[in-house]
Amino acid sequence: MCVHGDGPSEEAAGQSRRGFLRNAALAGAGAAAMGAGVSEAGAAPAFAADAGRGGRVGPWRPDPTALQFTLAVMPDTQFLYWGSQDSIDRTPQEESFRYIVDNSGAADNIVFMAHLGDLTQDADASSFHQVDKAFTLLDRHGAAYSVVAGNHDVSGDDSRGDTPYLRTLGPQRFKRSKTFAGADATGYNTAHVFQAAGRSWLVLALDWRTTEQGFAWADEIIKAHPGTPVILTAHDIVYPDYDDNVFPYESGDPENNAALSGYGRTVWDKLINGNDQIFLTLNGHYWPAGRTTRKNAAGNDVHMHITNYQNRYFGGGGMIRLYHFDLVRNVIDVETINPWILAQDPHSRTELAAEHARITGPVDDFSIPIDFRKRFSGFVPVPVRPARPAGRELVKGTLAYWRFDGQGAPGTPLAPGRTIHDLSGKGNDLTVVSVPGTAADALTWSADHHPDQPGHASLKFTGGRNPLHGTYLTTRAEAPLNAETFGSGYTIETFVMMPLDWDAGQNGWAAILSRRGSAGAAGKHGRNTDPGEPVLQLAISNNGREPQFNHYPLNNTYPTTNWGHGLPELKWWHLAVVNDGRRTRLYVESAPVVDNPDRESHGLTSLGLPWLVGGHEYAGEIDIVFHGSIGDIRIVNRPLPTHEFLTAE
Repeated sequence: MCVHGDGPSEEAAGQSRRGFLRNAALAGAGAAAMGAGVSEAGAAPAFAADAGRGGRVGPWRPDPTALQFTLAVMPDTQFLYWGSQDSIDRTPQEESFRYIVDNSGAADNIVFMAHLGDLTQDADASSFHQVDKAFTLLDRHGAAYSVVAGNHDVSGDDSRGDTPYLRTLGPQRFKRSKTFAGADATGYNTAHVFQAAGRSWLVLALDWRTTEQGFAWADEIIKAHPGTPVILTAHDIVYPDYDDNVFPYESGDPENNAALSGYGRTVWDKLINGNDQIFLTLNGHYWPAGRTTRKNAAGNDVHMHITNYQNRYFGGGGMIRLYHFDLVRNVIDVETINPWILAQDPHSRTELAAEHARITGPVDDFSIPIDFRKRFSGFVPVPVRPARPAGRELVKGTLAYWRFDGQGAPGTPLAPGRTIHDLSGKGNDLTVVSVPGTAADALTWSADHHPDQPGHASLKFTGGRNPLHGTYLTTRAEAPLNAETFGSGYTIETFVMMPLDWDAGQNGWAAILSRRGSAGAAGKHGRNTDPGEPVLQLAISNNGREPQFNHYPLNNTYPTTNWGHGLPELKWWHLAVVNDGRRTRLYVESAPVVDNPDRESHGLTSLGLPWLVGGHEYAGEIDIVFHGSIGDIRIVNRPLPTHEFLTAE
């Protein structure tokens, strides 16, 4: 194993300690301390023009409500700032800053930037003077960011007192920042709160070496923000446990190729392990890049990442890591880019530069699946939507409403002959029927339900084919619903979940809801017509568990079929079929599916025969029973807009 990290700084610790108010911006004695020897950023700076390869910059305009947002991360930029050796080049870092500001809008929605330390190579005041000028670009446009000190910026621990780093990037720098949430007494540990996805997110930016008081302060900050997810940034937490002698890097297991450093173990024990709000840690210092996931004391994942490219071309050239949070897809997509190179004319880039415009190895470009709601539920309890009275769901035109709450204890079987009443009052009650030889517990009550379902219960079906078995429900022979043809349109809604043991061969094409009577018996013929299939069926296909609504309308002798996408198991889904009198649309979770034929489809063919819940017939005989869970079912004789669906507020 070959692990790379930069050596300790030679900078001597300062003489005095800075006094800054905890959980507040600069005030009182801290403000007085700022006066002497402060860098240009300490006061209102005279901003220079931002013109560069990237052109005009700004404004800073992230959307705090969008469920997709980006956190930008910039690791060690030390080789760009070596003032004692007269080696300074702000251009790459400034180009990255321009990119961050320019992409704070709708495309990437960059909401915050975190620097991971080692801003300079030598901790010299002349180096920090240039760092100050680069960060002024962010200040000018109101960009939200944090910084931490690395071992090349400071020496010792956070009790070191005054340094060029503190004078340049201490709490006084953030006094105008809307995201600054405070600093500890030393000024080397800071907290920042940004808004994204309609909530607050806390960034803790901790010193290269934090003392007991620093950890105590950080713990207090977390406890002062009890419902807030926390991203912890520091220069040193985990290191790569693989060699980088092969290029591109061969990392073994790209999802688990890092380990806690000696100091990282201290950070874990004193802060991370006991604070469930910390779900992501970011550090530089070591190379190559790597990551690992550890379980905290609450049994939840903490994702721990190394980001550092100082050993790459041009000292990394101000390279940035982009963490694209997607709270819809429950994933963080990570990519690594170099805006300085991307801003160059592609035809003029050197081969080496072109190679580093985007770093796409498995440790640099990857995705992290994370169920945000579940991960944060320990400190942000998921609100449970209460059950709603059945009467509230009886919208105009409701012909049948079946729900299963208040009927029995979870796990209680439904015996043949049991009645489930139609809560619409229209008399379309359901009766339990079992295939001969079926086990007594083939249909049971369950308290499980879709989170937006009005009734907090469902029925659990354990049916199948080959051999045919299971229990289903049917309307009685004289039920008014049997003869209904829905000439003015309709809405059919239900909730469904498939279990892990769902099998395409045994359970594919089982119907959630169907109507007895075959297409052939109804006189249907022509393209795509199967004379043995029922005149209506809302079923789950055998190809990826796709919902399908296949029906024979009044105006055609052949069927209209609406197809949805694959539905993963162990997740509740709301399905709705809406016909406006002319066309039929299938919705999954209130979103229309892609395969909704633009074909005129008037009404539903009826032979006056019963409807089935969980049952399906072919050529007049039951051939398969549903396997999975079914929740509330409502049938309405008019098209409903989505805001009237059973899932609506």
